[in-house]
Amino acid sequence: MNFTDELVQWYLQNKRDLPWRNTTDAYVIWLSEIILQQTRVEQGLPYFYRFVEKYPNVSSFAAAHEDEVLKLWQGLGYYSRGRNMLKTARLVQEQYNGKFPQRYDDLIKLKGIGEYTAAAISSFSANEAKAVVDGNVYRVLARYFGIDEPINSTGGKKTFQELANNLINKKTPGLHNQAIMEFGAMLCKPKNPACGICPVHLNCVAFLNNATASLPVKLKTVKVRERFFNYFLVTDGDSVLMNKRGDKDIWANLYDFPMVETASLLPIQELMDQPMVKDFFGNSIKLSADNLPVQKHILTHQRLYIRLIKTQSKPIKLESNWFFTTVENLPNLALPKPIVILIKNIFNL
Repeated sequence: MNFTDELVQWYLQNKRDLPWRNTTDAYVIWLSEIILQQTRVEQGLPYFYRFVEKYPNVSSFAAAHEDEVLKLWQGLGYYSRGRNMLKTARLVQEQYNGKFPQRYDDLIKLKGIGEYTAAAISSFSANEAKAVVDGNVYRVLARYFGIDEPINSTGGKKTFQELANNLINKKTPGLHNQAIMEFGAMLCKPKNPACGICPVHLNCVAFLNNATASLPVKLKTVKVRERFFNYFLVTDGDSVLMNKRGDKDIWANLYDFPMVETASLLPIQELMDQPMVKDFFGNSIKLSADNLPVQKHILTHQRLYIRLIKTQSKPIKLESNWFFTTVENLPNLALPKPIVILIKNIFNL
């Protein structure tokens, strides 16, 4: 058997029983693909079930409120995925009468759907001969064929996509795509790949040259930005002042506390002298003594330092996106993970 036949044979004997593999419904497949972006199957599976239960079809999803979707998404990170899903559902409802498209050329036009996702949905739902190239596929191809071209370079992306296109079985492209992706996820893993039980290791360039740890190659281009968030807790124990974030930054349209961002972690007194703080609270602000320690929260391109400052003073003015809500209502709001942690520590929710 050739390389691709071996992978399919392995897949048929070892594949995980995942719910989106038992359907050709493009909507359900789309849900799974978006939820599993940047997310392990074990983490994403409960979210998938919750979304399918709450929104069993495109029409029900399209009718949802954004706050509702973001609350359901809470904890998955990369919240733009959830917002883009809602935009896509509404577009499909409007332009395709609630029937999720299956053709690659239609899918690629939708918000949040790139080449990989369009290829996956079209091949799994309609058996369209479009080769998927995700992180798992990059890894399998780089190791087996010994390709050291960076996978995140323009040339590298082209090389791997052309190779994947040449390898795909045009009679059963969906099965082929599922097989190579599962092979990368389960056997040809990033660390400690199971080369000893790999059905194709005898022809794998990386295995033969002891190079599995060095392939695939990826250029280091990510610059990490450090940010310092100083949150103010204004509460009487029954109600709490909250902020709805805008749509131009991280955690877009989620809820957090009123905040002043600084270029570095300032001493408390120096922070109190900042013009924005004085603008909110006046010239004198009374602080509580039991402020929580600074939290560090790491995102893909950002490192956040989060400090919560408890104050006994009320703001002399409220920003347009600030509002008071009951403490009991906090669990109903879509909150970033660090805010969830803070609220649990403060209110024992």
